[in-house]
Amino acid sequence: MGNKPTVAAAFTPLLRLAFGPQPPLRFEFWDGSSIEPPGEVPGTMRIRSEDALSHMIWAPGELGLGRAFVSGAVDLDGDIFKICRALQSAVPDQARLGAAGVVQAADAARKLGALSRRPKPPAEEAPPLRGRLHTRARDAAAISHHYDVGDDFYRLVLGPSMTYSCARFAAADGDGTDVSLEDAQAAKHDLICRKLGLAERPGMRLLDVGCGWGSMAMHAASVYDAQVVGVTISGTQADSARKRVAEAGLSDNIEIRRTDYRDLRGEKFDAISSIGMFEHVGAERTPEYFETLHSLLRPRGRLLNHAISSRGGSKIKNRSFIGRYVFPDGELQDVGNVVLAMERAGFEVRDVESLREHYALTLRQWVANLESAWPEAVSQTSEGRARVWRIYMAASALGFEDGGLNLHQVLGVVPTPEGNAAMPATRRAWR
Repeated sequence: MGNKPTVAAAFTPLLRLAFGPQPPLRFEFWDGSSIEPPGEVPGTMRIRSEDALSHMIWAPGELGLGRAFVSGAVDLDGDIFKICRALQSAVPDQARLGAAGVVQAADAARKLGALSRRPKPPAEEAPPLRGRLHTRARDAAAISHHYDVGDDFYRLVLGPSMTYSCARFAAADGDGTDVSLEDAQAAKHDLICRKLGLAERPGMRLLDVGCGWGSMAMHAASVYDAQVVGVTISGTQADSARKRVAEAGLSDNIEIRRTDYRDLRGEKFDAISSIGMFEHVGAERTPEYFETLHSLLRPRGRLLNHAISSRGGSKIKNRSFIGRYVFPDGELQDVGNVVLAMERAGFEVRDVESLREHYALTLRQWVANLESAWPEAVSQTSEGRARVWRIYMAASALGFEDGGLNLHQVLGVVPTPEGNAAMPATRRAWR
């Protein structure tokens, strides 16, 4: 009887096609065999069962690998940031395997018995959404998938500020890395309040679009006595925000509504903040979005749009890992297009600021929070969901570090017909 070939031997041709002669990681397989690249590597990829290969055969590319990771058929040991960077550097082109790779993968899968059944996608995967893109119903379904996963889980990841957006690590000296996440989130909220002019006239009426768990509303109300309407289409966020507002004794200043921003026509506000919500709007709906917000502002009112952007813009594809597990229907826009759309809607754009490096720091702290509370995080949601967040946040941090992603705050104002914008003469008012 001949020796049965190891799983490592079957995988070796595939890894050479994907990475060249030297894989960027150590690979360990379910039969105990391994592939040991020469030199130092940042970690180990553990292929725990033939289900890993089955996922990748039945859904080639990013989605199949994502399913294998979320299901636990693939695991990563080591510094998650260094591992992601090594994989990213080794496979800059997702299509590198090509037709030859598909043939060899199918042959390896047959030898290993990975074609005998088609594994179900993990429960954490969102099914493809139906209907026209960015209708109210479809947007509500996409938002629910991402946000309605339990406040206790988010609290572990985000910390006590419960703020799911880029913080601002500002410090008098140094690079700000010694600033706590909670203080950095408060600094971000205060920067937005000052850009919106809340410090110039306490008691202003503020609309917070996509208010999340109410943190911006609470800061504006408690520090600047703003009268705030916060809107969200997430039911769990709305309930939690109302509870936080009541516990803080701010119910007289803050109203949290579960409603779509498109249903607010007819009201008037002195200022509008939109923080981490614009990514869900989409290019097709962007004119309507800015026209609606413009119609809600009184003369000299300001809008602060705080959103992730990318050069040239990018739609999150339906069969991508992010599209199925994190942000269904998400879309990042070029900041130049954002400025143009705001101007076309009637805003005068007065300031554009990038917080790219700050978002990388924010994400690294979120990953640290998740990893330090891993057993509790798993118990609050599921191991698959925790895996999704760990890999997505780590990869996103690298995207902000290398400039593939950016975060821009764009400040616009509605001047009077005579051109009175009531803006401060310089940026010192919010520095």
